[in-house]
Amino acid sequence: MTFSEIPAASPLLTMLQLFPLLTGLVLIKIRGNAAVALAGIMALAQMLLAVSLYAKFDVHQAAGVMQFAARFQILGAFHYHAAVDGIGVMFVLLTSLISLLSVAFVLVRRLHESSILAVMMMIQSVITSQFVTVDLLWFTCMSFLEVVMVAYLTKRWPTFHDIQPTLARYLQFMVVGLLLLVFGTLVLGWNYADANAGRWSFSLYELATLGFGAHDMVGTLVFFALFYAMAVRIPLFPFHGWLPAFMLHGNVAVAPIYLLGLKVGVYGLLRFVFPIVPHAVWEWHMVATVFAATGVFYAAFLAMRQQTLRELLAFAVISHTGILTIGLFSLHRMAFEGAVLLAMNFGLAITGLLLMTGMVWQRTRTTRLSKLGGMMDYIPIVGLAFLVAGLAIVGMPGTPGFDAVHFVLEGSIKRFGALVTVAAALGNLVAAGFLLRAFQQAFLANPGVESKRWDTNPTYPAEMLMASIVIVVTVTAGFYSAPWIALIDQPIQGLAGLFADYTGDVQGGEH
Repeated sequence: MTFSEIPAASPLLTMLQLFPLLTGLVLIKIRGNAAVALAGIMALAQMLLAVSLYAKFDVHQAAGVMQFAARFQILGAFHYHAAVDGIGVMFVLLTSLISLLSVAFVLVRRLHESSILAVMMMIQSVITSQFVTVDLLWFTCMSFLEVVMVAYLTKRWPTFHDIQPTLARYLQFMVVGLLLLVFGTLVLGWNYADANAGRWSFSLYELATLGFGAHDMVGTLVFFALFYAMAVRIPLFPFHGWLPAFMLHGNVAVAPIYLLGLKVGVYGLLRFVFPIVPHAVWEWHMVATVFAATGVFYAAFLAMRQQTLRELLAFAVISHTGILTIGLFSLHRMAFEGAVLLAMNFGLAITGLLLMTGMVWQRTRTTRLSKLGGMMDYIPIVGLAFLVAGLAIVGMPGTPGFDAVHFVLEGSIKRFGALVTVAAALGNLVAAGFLLRAFQQAFLANPGVESKRWDTNPTYPAEMLMASIVIVVTVTAGFYSAPWIALIDQPIQGLAGLFADYTGDVQGGEH
C-alpha cells in the first residue's frame, strides 16, 4: 500500500491538537463556574473544528491519499507529521463529541472546583494527536503521555478509598504495552536505517515500503510487539486484566476519556500494523481471532455474574471488542468496514451507558444492582438513554451498531465460515441478555430499602440535556449511516487490497 498526501490549506489538524492543550494549561489556574464555562466553550469549539474537518474532507480521494497534511522536523528522526484519511476523521469526530459530553458531566458531578477539567482537556489533545499522526514515533510518545495523565486522573479523583492496587495493576499492563510499542517502533526505524544508508525514519509512508515478506522473522517480531501493545489498550482477552477494577474504582466522570484511549488501540492496528507488516498479519491472524472469539464468550458470561453496573459495563467492553477484533482480523473489506463502524458505535454507546450510570450513582451513591431499582420513576429520560445505548451495543436496527454488526458477521462468515461467526453472534446475544438485565434491575425493578436516602427530585436540566444528546446522536447515527460508510470507504478498500492475494477479495466484495 503506497501513501501520498495533500498539504493542508489551513492548520485544522494543528488547531485540533493545540486548542485543548492550551485550554488545559489555562484551566490549571481556574476553578468553579468560570472553569466550566471556558472548558465548555472550548469543547464546543473543538467539536465545530472537527465538523469543519469532516465538511472539508474529500471522500473521493483514492486509498492511501492522506489529507490536511502538515509536518516539520523537531530533532533528528523525530518529526511532527499529521495527516488524516476517512478513518482518522471519524475518530476525531468521536473524540470531540465524547470530550464535550465529559465536560458537561463534570458539571453534573460537581467536580468543577478541582483541576480535573484541565487534565481532561490535555488528554483530549494527546488522544487527538494520536488519531491524526502518521509518524509511529510520535504515536508512541503520545501514548506514553496518555498513560501518565490517565494514571494521574485515576489517582487524583477515584471513587474508592484504596486506589493503589487498581492503579498499580493498570500501570503494570500499560508499561508492558508501552515497552512493546517502543521495541516495535525502534526495530522498524532500525530496519529502515539499515536499508537507507543509516537514515532513520518512523514515517508510515516510508515504513510501509520496507516490504517484509512472508515468513520474515523481523516482520513477525514487529507484528507481535505492536499487536500485543495495541491488544493491551483495546483491551483484548487475555490482556484485559486492568479494566474491570479500573472501571469499578475509577471516577465515572473521566471513564469516557480513558475509553477513548481504547479506540487508539484499534486505530493503531489499522494505521500502522496492517499497512507495515501485512504478511505477518496474514500469517498470524488466526491467533488474534482465537483470542477474540474466546474473549467474546469469556467476558459475556462473566458480565452476567457481575453485581455492579460498572463491572458489568467493563466486561461488556471486553466482550464487544472481541467481536470488533474478529472483524479486523477477518481481513475482508466488509468486515473491516464493520469493525471501524463498531469502534464508533462502541465509543458512543459505552459513553452513553457510563454517563447514565454516573447519573444513577449521583442520585443513589451506589451502582450495585441489588440495591437499585425504580429509577424510571425519577429519571425516565436517563433510563431511556441507557436502554438506547444498550440496544446500540447489541446492534439493534435504528442504531449505528446494526450495520456494523451485520458487516462484521458477513465478512467473518466469508473468511472463517460458520464456527467463528456463530460464536460472535451468540456472544452478541448473551450481551443483549446482560444489558437488558441491568436495565431492568436498575430502572424497572422495585427499589431497595435504601431508596429513602436517594435524591428523588425530578430530572434536572443537565440530566435532561445529556440524556437527550445521547439518544439523538445514537439514533441519528443509526438511521443515517451512509455518510460514515462513505467516509471510510476508500481507506477500507486500501486495507482490503493488502490481503487480496490471500483472500481473493480483489475488489473488497460487494455490499
